[in-house]
Amino acid sequence: MYTPKEIAENYLSACRTKAALPLGRMFVLACLAGAFVALAGVASTAAAATVGDPSLAKLVSGCVFPAGLAMVIVAGSELFTGNNLMIMGVLARTITVRRMLRNWLVVYLGNFAGAVLVATLCVSGHVFSAFGGKLAASVIAIAQTKAGLTFCDAFVRGILCNFLVCIAVWMANAARTVGGKIAAVFFPIMAFVVAGFEHSVANMYYLAAGIFTAGQTGAAAEGLTWGRALIGNLLPVTLGNLVGGGLLVGVSAWYLYLKQGRNSVNS
Repeated sequence: MYTPKEIAENYLSACRTKAALPLGRMFVLACLAGAFVALAGVASTAAAATVGDPSLAKLVSGCVFPAGLAMVIVAGSELFTGNNLMIMGVLARTITVRRMLRNWLVVYLGNFAGAVLVATLCVSGHVFSAFGGKLAASVIAIAQTKAGLTFCDAFVRGILCNFLVCIAVWMANAARTVGGKIAAVFFPIMAFVVAGFEHSVANMYYLAAGIFTAGQTGAAAEGLTWGRALIGNLLPVTLGNLVGGGLLVGVSAWYLYLKQGRNSVNS
């Protein structure tokens, strides 16, 4: 297992690689990550759709959803929330602010494309018709709940979520084996799902799936609109994710493990 200082130093190399990716390759890798997270969302919702007890349903969902980040890390792709740790590279002068922002923007858009594509395919294939319509009802209810959050609630839940996601990425980078990486991501991701925190890339899928399913089934979905999805949820959740991952984890890690050493690396 790598030590925390070794993890931080190794991540600087990853920052260079991420920042130097050609735009086309970066976008496709981001689409894959969005699809991985969305597919985990499909499976976790399906697993919990017929569980009567709400707490148990969340636990079941939380035990399935970590598959998304496991695929992102092991298969190799670009996830916006995990890439918030690239702030470490900026502070260590390994990459420039411009390169970091370029990565964040392209990856965010690619994650959105991949997540919405999965939602579209699931609706087109009537995947949510399972369990006599219970899965479709669950998909719509989840999206309504997310769209109904206040700006402040969504922002705070976004902070808490990406703190755990970036800790999961950090722990995965401590492992030297595939099995170790998968085990490392499981508990932090399960914790954020069970706690009801908000992940911007997951919400790209959940909100799109809810809107598409409501349109397909004709179900009443009060308050579930693209305006509420994008401005009411994705905007504050994304800002919260940036604070939780970039500030609370990324800046802290730089200060603890890199500031006294490699803070003069050329960009």
